[in-house]
Amino acid sequence: MPRISKEEMSCRREEIINTCEQLYKTKSFKEITIKDIGAQLPFTRTAIYSYFQTKEEIFLALLQREYELWICDIDEIHDKNETLTHDELAKRLAQSLEKRNLLLKLMSMNNFDMEEESRVENLIDFKRAYGGSLRAVKRCFDKFFSDRSEKERQDMLYSFFPFMFGIYPYTCVTDKQRSAMEQADVGFIYSTIYELTYRFLGKLFGGV
Repeated sequence: MPRISKEEMSCRREEIINTCEQLYKTKSFKEITIKDIGAQLPFTRTAIYSYFQTKEEIFLALLQREYELWICDIDEIHDKNETLTHDELAKRLAQSLEKRNLLLKLMSMNNFDMEEESRVENLIDFKRAYGGSLRAVKRCFDKFFSDRSEKERQDMLYSFFPFMFGIYPYTCVTDKQRSAMEQADVGFIYSTIYELTYRFLGKLFGGV
């Protein structure tokens, strides 16, 4: 492959990730292949392997980017507010996740496969972003729950993050799933990402 600048390499990497994101809107994780991604790119498919060895690494990079975008939203909540009531913080955090449907989908549906089929160096980069999101939310808890003990704030953090893995299946239900639940007489309550997150955080913040 001809030598290209670092800037062009970075642009190509983002283009690969962007293409993967677009395909994921209409195809499932299992259906998408590197060949599919390469067919949409202006450079050769073999060039992808200079950046990613598997499709799982591409998806992991996409999830990493989603975490980084969410961190920016959380940092904005922290930096632009001197004080927030517990209800206001619950609303802000719920709004931040409402914007991150892709984050919640990848986290819930494909996280294990992405991590299992990625090289350790890619996994480390991803875990840095994940760790950054933990620290960003913890900063908010430390600032807006200064009346709570360190242990209480830590407990809230590690209740909130596992909860996030279940948001997508409860808020994004297919027609097939809906029909099956109706026929199975499952009393399922449909909620938006915002509604489900806000209700959970309201109980979490008020129940410590």
